[in-house]
Amino acid sequence: MWFDKEKIQWPVLSNEDLIKRLNLPEGKIDMVLDTDTYNEVDDQFALSYLLASQDQLRVKALYAAPFFNENSTGPADGMEKSYGEILHILGLMHREELIPNVYRGACGYLPDEKTPVVTDASEFMVREARKHSPENPLYIVSIAAATNAASAILTDP
Repeated sequence: MWFDKEKIQWPVLSNEDLIKRLNLPEGKIDMVLDTDTYNEVDDQFALSYLLASQDQLRVKALYAAPFFNENSTGPADGMEKSYGEILHILGLMHREELIPNVYRGACGYLPDEKTPVVTDASEFMVREARKHSPENPLYIVSIAAATNAASAILTDP
């Protein structure tokens, strides 16, 4: 294993707890979306659907994730373009009140399996997750490179 078993204490869940977590949540849930929104149109649709589902979902934050393909000059450029696209979609949907909850994510990918890329997004993810509990979890929906979520887990499992 790549992690230090003495340092990280992973929770051990009973079979009952595992089955309970498979149940659909009741009521409005807290969630964050980690997305490379400028990369491909599917993330724009996901963000739009999320914003139209406020009766079931309480958006705590939106994170821009890195990507690199023909739509960017590199991972940092991809993240910045995704950050801008999140803001653009919020404007189109008249959801400007969420702008303070949009965070820039990593400008690159994890350098290795042990080293987090600490960013505004990963730091907020850790802080927000600490406010929640197994009875009232924070749902982290990551539909892009896992750098932001993986960094949060590496920072504080």
